Amino acid sequence: MAAGQRVIVAGAGPVGLLSALALANQDIPVTVLEAEPALTHDLRAGTYHPPSLEIMAQYGVTDEMHETAIKVPRWQMRDRKLGLIVEWDLTEIADLTPYPYRLHFEQHKLTPLLYARLMRFPHAEVKFSHAVTNVVQTADKVIVTTQSPDGQPGRFEADWLVGADGGRSVVRRSIDAELEGFTWPERFVVIGTSVDLSLRGYAFNAYVADPDEWCALFKMPGERPPGFWRVLFPVPPDESDEVALSPENVERRMQGFETLGERYPVVSKIIYRVHQRVARKFRVGRVVLAGDAAHLNNPLGAFGLNGGIQDSANLTDKLGRICRGEGDAALLDLYERQRRTVNLEFVQEYSIRNFKRLAAKSPAERQANIDELRRTDANSEARRQFMRVSTMIASVQRANAIQ
Repeated sequence: MAAGQRVIVAGAGPVGLLSALALANQDIPVTVLEAEPALTHDLRAGTYHPPSLEIMAQYGVTDEMHETAIKVPRWQMRDRKLGLIVEWDLTEIADLTPYPYRLHFEQHKLTPLLYARLMRFPHAEVKFSHAVTNVVQTADKVIVTTQSPDGQPGRFEADWLVGADGGRSVVRRSIDAELEGFTWPERFVVIGTSVDLSLRGYAFNAYVADPDEWCALFKMPGERPPGFWRVLFPVPPDESDEVALSPENVERRMQGFETLGERYPVVSKIIYRVHQRVARKFRVGRVVLAGDAAHLNNPLGAFGLNGGIQDSANLTDKLGRICRGEGDAALLDLYERQRRTVNLEFVQEYSIRNFKRLAAKSPAERQANIDELRRTDANSEARRQFMRVSTMIASVQRANAIQ
């Protein structure tokens, strides 16, 4: 074991479990504390960029994902009135990554893979129904208090605490790391349908601009072939959740996007609020934040979960070195500089830009966006740079360059 040091991870989502797996793989004892009684069934995230696949490959996770996942080497930017604007082909950057594609694989399928691998280590444990309620630090340890659904208290001690407990993070509040940013007035509704939209010219991932009701499409593997499609729409502030999720409005949105001639078969539907926020600090003493506990963003570009996976890899490498006596706590300040900077410069900047590009209202702005995309596509160097950014390869390189 690594010099007797122990780490607690708050949260058994993908970022928390991956962090625990990476630490356990370095012979570091780790305890995961999860408020829910079991792994959760999240219906939102499900797109993985090349750097995330490279990170998870070292644990055998990426290979197992490929058994049922959908490879998406090409994705589209479209306009509801004009049709296809640009189709990006990620095989053009095969010299930069062994995974020149996006991989579609539901988040609720990833967490069981991570959990199963974590449980192979005798020095790793996951405590379900253990909601973190308080965190106290001393000079040489961190003390975490938990509570079970029946009110039973728990107390855990470790050398370090990783807060990966999501957007409502108790760990973040314990270190007074306020989320700075804003919440979009629109909410997002995501509708699942079994209709094969590829037969209508759509790539397995497509973004469709429109001044009134833009949308985004993702082909997902589902429980069995041929899978299903998720279609995401904005919901205006004056439309209630109940109205947005009603069968009439679900059908109206789907038919308005692509006329079918019959009712759309709907396999799922959810609605959620969207934030653009970053914690003003990622680390205080022996407590460090990662994933949604540290930053939130809209899903256009699939930067959120992927950013959290990259947080995990960066942080666990540094925590491992600290636990082995190969570095001191200053490495965690470097983690904060690297990951907070790229979240502001890349994740926030480009996810906001993606949102505004799809929702542009004025004809002049919409045409300018189209012209810019076509100019980028026409220039090989500009096209490669666009793909480096959109795959998050550029953000990882930027983070590693920060000292």
